[in-house]
Amino acid sequence: MQKSFDINEKPPLLQALPLAFQHVFAMFGATVLVPFLTGLDPAVALFTSGIGTLMFHLITRGKVPAYLGSSFAFIPPLAAYVSGANDLPSAMGGAFVAGLVYVLVFGLIKVFGTGFIKRLVPSVVVGPVVMIIGLALADVAVKDMASPHWPTAIFTLVMAIIFSVFTRGFFKVVPILLGIISGYIFAAVFQMVEPSTQIMLGQNAVPLFSLDAVKASFQAQNFMGYLHLPQFVIPSFNFAAIMAIAPIALVAIIEDLGHILVIGNITKRDLVQDPGFDNVLLGNGLATSVAALFGGPPSTTYGENIGVISITRVYSSMVIQIAAVIAILLSFLNPVRALIGSIPVPVMGGIVILLFGMIAAAGIRSMIEAKTDLSSTRNLIIASIILILGVGLKNVGYATLAGIVLNLILPQDKPDADYIATLEADTVEETK
Repeated sequence: MQKSFDINEKPPLLQALPLAFQHVFAMFGATVLVPFLTGLDPAVALFTSGIGTLMFHLITRGKVPAYLGSSFAFIPPLAAYVSGANDLPSAMGGAFVAGLVYVLVFGLIKVFGTGFIKRLVPSVVVGPVVMIIGLALADVAVKDMASPHWPTAIFTLVMAIIFSVFTRGFFKVVPILLGIISGYIFAAVFQMVEPSTQIMLGQNAVPLFSLDAVKASFQAQNFMGYLHLPQFVIPSFNFAAIMAIAPIALVAIIEDLGHILVIGNITKRDLVQDPGFDNVLLGNGLATSVAALFGGPPSTTYGENIGVISITRVYSSMVIQIAAVIAILLSFLNPVRALIGSIPVPVMGGIVILLFGMIAAAGIRSMIEAKTDLSSTRNLIIASIILILGVGLKNVGYATLAGIVLNLILPQDKPDADYIATLEADTVEETK
């Protein structure tokens, strides 16, 4: 199939709008899921995703058709500080510094090129780190979110799987959003939960199912009643929060590199060279730091939207930019914000069982694809320390740092002379 529109081409507006809404639908579920899980404002996350995407396109000169949404990698520490400790300023301080980590790596790439990243964070570090991003959240998915009403959670999970496996085209790109919609309808039509029911999610009481806020937002008496204005947050630079959140940027950087390589393959361009992976990181880093000033989660390039451009063959950056503007406009509408907030917690529980499991599985896949040698004692030590620290502490940042340090200080395994001699002898014997 030939491409419909190239990166620098501009479709007519009547075509561009539905194409842009398709990208909004693709990113919507995951973008609002992160603030839902961490205690941040979903409307602010929509706003900062749009702002961040426009900044990213400005810095990369519109040469990378990528959408920036909420990063899943930062969920555990953000949830600990926002929902757990009720300390939003410290969480945003850590997120702000995470953006500066991107900028630091941008400078290093300018000087040394991209090779040092793979040496610093090889597959034996990346794979286990990606795994613990999912595994560390298993308790949240099962105990806190799905268990209050398993029928709703299971139905939602099954529907998301069906849309993911058995559908084609656009429906296959947005199984998460369609799963949430299906679960929402299931809870509403079959009245599986009471409107006044609440559960404890972390330290906070969360409505299990309530449309009161949605009704109120649609019954606004004046135009301003329909609007929600995102609020700035003054970050507080707490050392513990910075150490818990900022190092995760190293994981997200590797994710960005993978996404840029995939987009380059789809669009038949070397995006690592032009506009340069350094500019990709600069755009993502500044988007993350700016998001923190509004109280939004860190940003990352989205695989969901990469799937959209792969299926539609519409590579136009203008379409992505229109999608970003739509996301910004939606974030100001109180009815949209209230509707998001009314999603039953067990619906999201069914979704995150799938998402967190897929994240963990992606870590295994990355090691398989990189042909990581797990017969190596050195590699087994690195992987095991990362997994146990990450799951035990529920802190991806410290586990990542431990993996990087071990990778730098542990010597490479030397070939066993006796073992090699045995293999050679067996080979000689077989050839006789």
